[in-house]
Amino acid sequence: MIKKLSLISLFTLLPASYYYAQTTVFAYLKDAEGKPVEQASVDLKGAGNDAKADKIGYFQFTDLMPGHYQIMVTKPNFETKIFEFDVTANEKRKDLGVITLYSALNDTDQGLAIIEDSGESDGGGAQQTATVGLLQSSQDVFNRIASFDLGPYWFRPRGIDSRTGENMINGISMAAADNGDVDFSTWGGLNEITRYPEISANHAPSEYAFGGTTGVFYKNTKASEYRRGSQLTYSLTNRNYTNRLSYRFSSGMNKNGWAFTGMIARRWAQEGIQDGTAYDAYSGYIGIEKKFSDSHTMTLNAIGSKYERSSSSPSTQEVYDFRGVHYNSYWGWQNGDKRNERVKRGFQPMIQLQDFWKINKNSQLWTSVSYQFGKEYSSRLDWYRANNPSPTYYRNLPSYWLNYTNPSPEQAANIGITRDWWTNDDQSHTQINWDNLYNANRNVEYNALLGGRRAAYYLVDDVKDDKVWNVATHYTYNFTDTSRFILNLSYQNYRSEQYREVNDLLGADFALNMDPFASNTTAGSVWGKFNTRESDTDVAKREGDKIGYSYIFRRQEFKVNPAFKFSTGKFDVFVSGLFGYTTNSREGLFQHYLYESSYGKGADQNFWNAGVKGQVTYKINGRNFLVYNGAYFSQSPFLNDIYFNTRVSGVTTPGIKNVVVDANDLSYVISTPIVKIRLTGYLVNTQNETSVQRYFAQGVKLTNLTETGDQAPVQDGAFITQVLAGANKRNMGVELGAQVKVTPTLTASGLLSVGQYTYTNNPTVYFASDAVGTFRELDGNGNIVSRSYTNMGEATLKNYRQGGTPQEAYTLGLRYSSPKYWWVGATWNYFGHSFLDPSPVTRTERFYTNPNTPGVPYDNVTEEELARILTPTKLPSAFFFNVNAGKSWMIGKYYVLVSASVNNILNNRNFITGGFEQTRNVNYTDYANDYDSGNMVFAPKYWYNQGRSYFVNLQFRF
Repeated sequence: MIKKLSLISLFTLLPASYYYAQTTVFAYLKDAEGKPVEQASVDLKGAGNDAKADKIGYFQFTDLMPGHYQIMVTKPNFETKIFEFDVTANEKRKDLGVITLYSALNDTDQGLAIIEDSGESDGGGAQQTATVGLLQSSQDVFNRIASFDLGPYWFRPRGIDSRTGENMINGISMAAADNGDVDFSTWGGLNEITRYPEISANHAPSEYAFGGTTGVFYKNTKASEYRRGSQLTYSLTNRNYTNRLSYRFSSGMNKNGWAFTGMIARRWAQEGIQDGTAYDAYSGYIGIEKKFSDSHTMTLNAIGSKYERSSSSPSTQEVYDFRGVHYNSYWGWQNGDKRNERVKRGFQPMIQLQDFWKINKNSQLWTSVSYQFGKEYSSRLDWYRANNPSPTYYRNLPSYWLNYTNPSPEQAANIGITRDWWTNDDQSHTQINWDNLYNANRNVEYNALLGGRRAAYYLVDDVKDDKVWNVATHYTYNFTDTSRFILNLSYQNYRSEQYREVNDLLGADFALNMDPFASNTTAGSVWGKFNTRESDTDVAKREGDKIGYSYIFRRQEFKVNPAFKFSTGKFDVFVSGLFGYTTNSREGLFQHYLYESSYGKGADQNFWNAGVKGQVTYKINGRNFLVYNGAYFSQSPFLNDIYFNTRVSGVTTPGIKNVVVDANDLSYVISTPIVKIRLTGYLVNTQNETSVQRYFAQGVKLTNLTETGDQAPVQDGAFITQVLAGANKRNMGVELGAQVKVTPTLTASGLLSVGQYTYTNNPTVYFASDAVGTFRELDGNGNIVSRSYTNMGEATLKNYRQGGTPQEAYTLGLRYSSPKYWWVGATWNYFGHSFLDPSPVTRTERFYTNPNTPGVPYDNVTEEELARILTPTKLPSAFFFNVNAGKSWMIGKYYVLVSASVNNILNNRNFITGGFEQTRNVNYTDYANDYDSGNMVFAPKYWYNQGRSYFVNLQFRF
């Protein structure tokens, strides 16, 4: 058959052969055992040509002119392989040798369930970092095992914050400029479009961006690169959503030089694995590619997801002991339906235009222009001079009443009352009582001046209205077959208007745009207004009106990333550089009654970046390698770190600096068809990190100076902004990933990750209080100075463990892959040495110093006593068993895949995935009394693993 095709090609292209040299390119396809792979599709990208491998795995292309080519090899049950080669003048035949295809019958065919943020913390001392599980894997054995087996349990490789990575789509960075997070909801559900990126792991250099310390994930969504035909997928799960349905169509490149790919998907759940959490998301993608010539193509991509999902709450152990790990305090019954106060919804689509130009046989230029826009809403309950409506508010729990030494009859009765609520699950008290909130609003006195009843309780949305322009260029020049120059240029213009607006007045007529904690908040007075530029009647806000805060963030960022790769002898070398500049500003749209800097545009905050990365690979032989990766670079702070109390103030964080990273690792790699091993030792030092937290503190015991220099107490109990500035961290450890083919059908795998993630200095803690606005303090010369914050001193965090991820993890797995295209596998996973991040302010001198006798500690305070009550919160270790199985069929030209996985099959619910130490009592006396009570009221809050979960996938390709 192939010979006949070749003869046809010879005669039909004879005129062209007279003018151009003809080259035949051929290769053999084999699997990991060396057996031929027949009937695989081989597409010559950009040419509209394809071929099929015959019974011995052979394929060929004829009559190719000199130039650079790329082929894509696809076959059901095998991973897609992309291969590049060059054809030179007067080259009659080119042998590409043996191309090995590896089995793709693994978890990648099951679809990827995104692990999403559990939501913001509720009044805790540290916000829960939005940790996203590993969404992709690479051919690296360690990363592949960690992705599928450890990712669902919130394991973070090397303990590094994901904000230091680079996620890119079509050359454009997806990280948000205000906080550095990547919002995967933007393209959630479009797994078949965004999977299989090119990955540069950890701090290794990449061809597409300089990156950070958690890798570069680069994905091109070219319409012609997807498998031609249709794919229909249905998934059933009990995770964040319960159903997923998607359809993808790809036309391939037609004879007129056009290619089209489109996809739609929906994910939904009336209730997820957590109580009271609903989910509904629609996603879509369309890609149009036009081939103008063999050296020039252009693509237009549009991608977006409209979503609405509910959040789940953290809770203290007391609450979990009563109600179990699925308990969620954010919902309550309303008219027979579960209503959640914490709902995130949004739609922020992207439109991208990308140009691919092959300048000549040695150089090419890719240019991308992108625009992203839209709004994201995050709802929550707010209240004005009313009791906290949360069922887990500390006065609604038995522990609070148990701590009275000599309780009154009423207080003693409350012990039994509250215990009965939680023991019997009286959902009028253990969940939000929406009826009570409506009734409270109906009972508020009618205000004739403002035309209605003021809301005691109301629902608000925190809104982000983003407009983001990006331009990026990727240029490569091949000096020789073994040396390449790379240049990446990028520019981002970020504008985000962020504000709070009234979502639902819960039966009231208006909400007051005033501070309920201010000493005088009557209409007609400037004091207490969140926006003093409003008239006395304008403080009444209706649904859809802005309330509380409103400001605009702006950021421009330029990056230049030159790189050079070359090979010499047994060495491969890759060197990458960074030169960058950011300019940042905040423009306040409200004039807060306490903060003069809240209104108007402040001065630009400018930062320069520079860095270098290097990779050296020593080829001991064709199967054994030594790989060194090194990096030293600076990274600009994000907008939320620069403006630490950004909602109400334009003041910048004292001494804000670039984060500086020094990272090194050394790996020994074995790669054979039978054995794959990577053993790595790593050391990552990070300097000048800034973290900002906001919470309500009771017992802060802050003082202020009057204009005459006398000490005056500050309101006890207020919302606090806490800044931890200049934190240094060290992450060091060992990684081992191994995969061994015991037999052609049985594969064993294992992973070991042992790390030590610690603070290496004592950073400074600053406080800003919503009840103060301006602090008067003495400077070093004894003069009174006024600031919008107070220096709480150094937090003794040195040698404390960092929180957020297990610092030890182990995995063992077995997998049987039948020649009949079915498989079954199981893994055992263990996690240990996991901690909560320490609350910084409780480790400062102000915590244990008596404010009545400055410089003198409270009675009974010793180093031993502080060590006792401030012992790091270590979380329990845990192990899990996962199983997976699947089967695929070829029915004529149709492909069918059924796969299923069950995580935590033994239903272990004792694993804490995250949490924070509550910072409510910020002085030794109150904290120690609570700690020693045996019924700690302000104990740490946790998120738990939710127990057994499953994912079933059914896929048709046609």
